[in-house]
Amino acid sequence: MTAATAPHVAILDDRGAVAVVGADAEKLLGGLITNDMARLAETPALYAALLSPQGKVLFDFFVVRTAEGFLLETAREKAEGLVKRLSMYKLRASVEIRDVSEDYSVAALWGASAVSFGEAVGAHAFADPRFAPLGIRILAAKDQAGDVVAQTKAGLVPAEAYHAYRVGLGVPESGRDFVLGDTFPHEALLDQLNGVSFTKGCFVGQEVVSRMQHRATVRKRVVPVVAEVPLPAGPQPVLAGAVEIGRLGSVAGARGLALLRLDRVFEAQQAGVPVTADGVALSVEAPPFATFEIGAPA
Repeated sequence: MTAATAPHVAILDDRGAVAVVGADAEKLLGGLITNDMARLAETPALYAALLSPQGKVLFDFFVVRTAEGFLLETAREKAEGLVKRLSMYKLRASVEIRDVSEDYSVAALWGASAVSFGEAVGAHAFADPRFAPLGIRILAAKDQAGDVVAQTKAGLVPAEAYHAYRVGLGVPESGRDFVLGDTFPHEALLDQLNGVSFTKGCFVGQEVVSRMQHRATVRKRVVPVVAEVPLPAGPQPVLAGAVEIGRLGSVAGARGLALLRLDRVFEAQQAGVPVTADGVALSVEAPPFATFEIGAPA
């Protein structure tokens, strides 16, 4: 799917923010999260995750530098849990970690002319670091959000319009397309969407992630699925014949995203067995940014 022909902006009310400030804030985050904090010297934001020791994604977020430290834009319902998890690792570090979701509004700006309009008053605006066509993310002070959105000169649309656009680009979102606490970064496409540094050194769960990267043991991925009729609302089992091979997540009309066993998809394709969700036949695609293929075993 190509970028929209006109700019659109959507307020994402289900997103929140966690502030991590203090002299040791960068060092603390640097030793915990999947991406390399040093990259913030050359890019305005990172996409990253905090994993369990077993290597599964507990939280994913955007990291933005502020004058006081850092903001982590994350799912609003997970912000308090993220504060608690980070605080477990704080020990005696000079760091303050708090949920500031009530202080900020989050918006997404995309379209053919969606370019960064710079630091508006009370806002952090940055290119989405996952995939350029996703456009711009905006973290605005709540009392400034209306003015910031007006500055974009884009049409205000519902959040579901953004999710439909995201689905069309094949970009998954936690809670909708993969379950936090039960999904490895490769399965959630963090390795494909600039969410993991394989050169930075240690982070929580790093050994498992490195093993998956270097041994190519990724059997499941979130991938686009397409039908000739509107898809049933997820979550929904995806079947190859009568065998469940994954789950359907986000849906936008006849397109959706599903976390699937790619080896089972390949076997079904080879055998001519239909892949379906609630009786609707699906074709399975690789997202446009993928370095893997659907038509071969993972």
